[in-house]
Amino acid sequence: MHFVKTILSFFKDKRYINLLLVTTLTLGTGTFMYSYIEGWSWIDSLYFSVITLTTIGYGDIAPVTDLGKLFTIIYIFLALGIILNFIEVIHLHYENQNDSHKTTDREFKVKKL
Repeated sequence: MHFVKTILSFFKDKRYINLLLVTTLTLGTGTFMYSYIEGWSWIDSLYFSVITLTTIGYGDIAPVTDLGKLFTIIYIFLALGIILNFIEVIHLHYENQNDSHKTTDREFKVKKL
């Protein structure tokens, strides 16, 4: 139950919502661009966008056109920024959750005394 509450609490965090929107737009843009530039199917384009955005990079498919390669370079730098921002948002959210729990615990102890 604590896990579900934690996940739901992310949707109350404006920074997380903004990051989710940016990530969705980036994946959508990558999917469209790879489909258009490389002529890949939508699922292959989405797959490549996800593995590139998350810096996994299996290497099973790769852009072959010069424009696709240039777009990938830009996309990777954008992806690194998004991943670093994602880590920061999770850290700050977790830190804020812990601070609020500590405050609640202190208030409970004071009331108990």
